Amino acid sequence: MSRFSDRKYVILTASEAEDIDYSLVMQHSADNLRWNADETKTIVKYVGSKPRFLYGKDTLTHSQIITEVAKDEWNPEE
Repeated sequence: MSRFSDRKYVILTASEAEDIDYSLVMQHSADNLRWNADETKTIVKYVGSKPRFLYGKDTLTHSQIITEVAKDEWNPEE
């Protein structure tokens, strides 16, 4: 079993990121967020119960988020 199997991930838009409650997710501040290449989406991760501010958003597993961030939209062109 992966050491990340208890983590859950949610993709947010840039405007939704303004409402992140950092006391309820694993990131400590906006400086710790992973953004897609055009900075329109970001990812938050959490363990345990889904924080209320994320209700209505799709939750991804570790393997699902790895697949997602492998897409071109998450990797800036060099």
